[in-house]
Amino acid sequence: MKPEDFTSTLAGRCSQAMGAYWAFHPNPLPPSLELDWKLAKLLSEADLAMAELSGAGQLLPNPHLLIWPFLRREAISSSRIENTIAEMEELALFEADPDEAPQRPDVREVANYVSALETGLHRMRELPISNRLIRELHEILLGGVRGGEITKTPGEYRRSQNWIGPPGCKLEEATYVPPPPEDMLRAMGEWEKYLHSNSSEPMLVKCALLHYQFEAIHPFLDGNGRIGRLLITLFLCSQGGLSQPLLYLSGFFDETRNDYYRYLLAVSRQGAWRDWVEYFLRGVRQQARIALAQTQSMLRLQESLREMLKQAKRPPQIASRILEELFKNPVFSIGGFCRRNSVKFPTVSRGVKFWVQQGLLEEFTGKKRNRFFLAKRLLDQMLDTPKPAPSGPSEGSTT
Repeated sequence: MKPEDFTSTLAGRCSQAMGAYWAFHPNPLPPSLELDWKLAKLLSEADLAMAELSGAGQLLPNPHLLIWPFLRREAISSSRIENTIAEMEELALFEADPDEAPQRPDVREVANYVSALETGLHRMRELPISNRLIRELHEILLGGVRGGEITKTPGEYRRSQNWIGPPGCKLEEATYVPPPPEDMLRAMGEWEKYLHSNSSEPMLVKCALLHYQFEAIHPFLDGNGRIGRLLITLFLCSQGGLSQPLLYLSGFFDETRNDYYRYLLAVSRQGAWRDWVEYFLRGVRQQARIALAQTQSMLRLQESLREMLKQAKRPPQIASRILEELFKNPVFSIGGFCRRNSVKFPTVSRGVKFWVQQGLLEEFTGKKRNRFFLAKRLLDQMLDTPKPAPSGPSEGSTT
């Protein structure tokens, strides 16, 4: 890391760690940020878009039936930024029946992201966002992944130096070096203190500041980006900004990946807080509008399928439960459903046959046993898989 690239001290300062290498030490939050009409307008638009989405979430009759695609879309997009690639259909297949689905490592890592996010949303009922909760979620995120127990220390803050730069770069070639371990721990304590403070910044601005700061501190050997993006949703839900977890910014960050990294780095180097906050607010505005349209579209599809069920002659009773299950996961395993719900195989088979006849389900494995069925219409409605984006920087650590 070249200290001469860091021309401002508005976000932090550079110093030599142990006299050997340069590292960046972020200042405590909040920074000084001037509010003008341009920023006020953008903030107002982002607030309004999120409020409309939150209001729609309050009106959902069964919100858990529609949250599934949003959680998975976030997991896929956030993981894609780190070059961990899984398609929605793969993730749905794995979650429908982990015992029978293919065990591709990237899919398991994305499934871990989903588990971490769901755990965080549940745990916040009894434990606020904190260093303790963050470490718990990190342990879930990296549990059982390739080399995770040995090199990535799931659930533990790092005890050695890490860095960010081009793939395969060494510490002395890094683009950015976060604070050494002892300073990192102090910084995370200050981060948590600011999180729970009664600061005057608007909620979305505070969220943008917290996300930058977490990435600048980089407290883990691996998984910092995913945990940092996951915390955005948890923070907005904890502050009452969202009634349901329907807003995810990773889709925006993935689409604009080069800008995402550029704006984050510019805060550290030039103190460009204003540019970062504007970028973050544009992401909120865009993703909230998209999520609202997708929620409304899913509700219309749900209503049309329920009407189809009502109009059918003597449909199996289990057909309604299967339909609900399909809105949670458009890939269906009879065996997996039976095990989770203690329902007999022939009963579920009749319900699946009904939906096959209605054209909603189709078997897609070609197997005679342990078959999987896909509700393609639902899958297509839930997600248009984003195109791969350019590779981002890799993370490294000293041994």
